[in-house]
Parts: sequence; C-alpha cells; structure tokens
Amino acid sequence: MKGLLAIFTLMLLGESSGVIHWLENHLFACPFKSLTGLDCPGCGFQRSVVALLKGDVVNSIQLYPATLPFIGLMIFLLFHLKFDFKHGAFALKLMYIFVTAIIIINYIYKVYHQQIF
Repeated sequence: MKGLLAIFTLMLLGESSGVIHWLENHLFACPFKSLTGLDCPGCGFQRSVVALLKGDVVNSIQLYPATLPFIGLMIFLLFHLKFDFKHGAFALKLMYIFVTAIIIINYIYKVYHQQIF
C-alpha cells in the first residue's frame, strides 16, 4: 500500500511527467475571453487549482480568490449528500451566497483596476 501511495505521489508531483505538468500545458481556453477579449468571472480558476496542487496557496488565492471556498463548498456538498446533515441545506445556501459574493467582488475589482484584458 505504501508503494502505491509513493507511485501516486510521484505521478502527481513529478517535474516533467506528472499530472500537474500535464494540467499546466492543457488548460481549457475560455470561450468568453476568446469571443470578447475580456476575462469572464471564472477566468483564473484553472490556474488557481494548478497552483493549489503545487502547494502554492498564496498564488492560488491571488489568481482566483474563490477557489478554496468553492472546494470547501463541494466537499461539504458531498458529505451532506452522503450523511444528510440536519441544517446542511441552509449551510449550503449560505456557502453558495458566500462563494458567489467572492466571485462578483473579485470581478468588480478586476474591472475597476482594468485587469480584465
């Protein structure tokens, strides 16, 4: 079992042939940005996840501040679907509102500081 974990870790974190390296070179192009030339509210999420996989939390937050709350939301959603928490639906609604607010505030900040081109 330890050998399998070591192989998985090497595949994930390998410098030249790892999953992270592959992800960096195969990011999806944003259709909104391709058509308009402007960033969409979700631009930066993929790069932020790759930075998070590399362990660079600060860069991940700078690239897309909603990444960590969104991942937390998805983890909580999976646990809620499995264990059906008593007030889970209400907590999910609050988390959705929080993540959406972060996305909107970040996009307004980008527009205000002309970082969307």
